[in-house]
Amino acid sequence: MLPSLVLAALIGPSQTGLATIRYDVAPPNFAITIARKPTYLSALRGRVVVLDFWASWCHVCTAEMDDFVRAQALYGDRVAVVTISNEDPGIAEHYFAAMHVDLPVVDDPTGAIERLYSIGPIPDTLVLDPAGVVTYVSVGGLNWNELQTAIEQAQARATAGTPTERVLQ
Repeated sequence: MLPSLVLAALIGPSQTGLATIRYDVAPPNFAITIARKPTYLSALRGRVVVLDFWASWCHVCTAEMDDFVRAQALYGDRVAVVTISNEDPGIAEHYFAAMHVDLPVVDDPTGAIERLYSIGPIPDTLVLDPAGVVTYVSVGGLNWNELQTAIEQAQARATAGTPTERVLQ
């Protein structure tokens, strides 16, 4: 399997490997619950967002979960990790409880969000910069170095800022 960053380079600058998702464009919005409060993906703008499409039966997905937990712990409030599971409601939450994982889970038992995002075989991961646009997509498994690099590059886009005003003389 090719590493995600190599795969991104092979499929082109605007192609993400997901038919409905483009780099430098906000992905489709959907409802989420964080800390028992309903909100929307778009409400997380201002920080890096990591979207992880996964399932408890997927061994690659569950192996990656430690990296998502690690990212949330390392970056704190600067990063929001949101997991999306296509399993029946409650299965992902029970898995997280048994594994002591404290990440938000969006249940997508009908696959509506997966269809919006054109998700095929899981796992798939997207990273959004603080402006809410897609900066990274991993189709298939990823490792800690890939995830950390994607998060830091998304953060760097926010700190690059706008150019200072120039005064003509």
